[in-house]
Amino acid sequence: MEIESVYAFIDESGTVGAKTGTRFLIVVVLSVNQPRVFELTIRRALKKYGAKIASGEIKAADFEEAAIVRLLQALSEEDFTVMAVVLDQRTIRREPKHVEEIYRRVTARAVRHLVERSSRVEICLDKRYTNERLRRLLEKAIREEIADLPQVVLISQENSSSRKELQAADAVAWAFFQKYERDDPRFYDIIASKVVIEDVANGKELFND
Repeated sequence: MEIESVYAFIDESGTVGAKTGTRFLIVVVLSVNQPRVFELTIRRALKKYGAKIASGEIKAADFEEAAIVRLLQALSEEDFTVMAVVLDQRTIRREPKHVEEIYRRVTARAVRHLVERSSRVEICLDKRYTNERLRRLLEKAIREEIADLPQVVLISQENSSSRKELQAADAVAWAFFQKYERDDPRFYDIIASKVVIEDVANGKELFND
């Protein structure tokens, strides 16, 4: 029987750095069979609130609280799953020489959770880097993490302004961030039923080399 492909959209919340970043760095993966459901939900939100958004792109951190609640409620009615890796950066005893390695490892770990559940997947990550070398390093870290798993994985890194699905991932990542960084679970609770993996990672485990 042919294995059905799934689509995954990945975004993060928080800033990297055990000393200079936020306490928590969170990477979320939204996995779905029909990515159009995200696009339609975001388009409806833009139609309602677009006049108030100068960039034309929904960013949860800049959205009115009531509007982000309604957006998360609309997303919660769709058929998708959420996987997240939550790293408490204070648990990193020895920070990597290049702090972006923290982001790469957390993202690679999140992708591993995805591929363990779905071996055929098209992944779209928010385009974090304009530097091509850094984009290659990110994909390399991901592929090394899943090398031992049977899989067919396509990876792209795209701008969230052009991919509405990434704006949905941004909203979910923001909801996780409020729960962990701000101790405010109200937004997370809206999409909690979609969460299948919530991996609270320890920096000693990720950076023990």
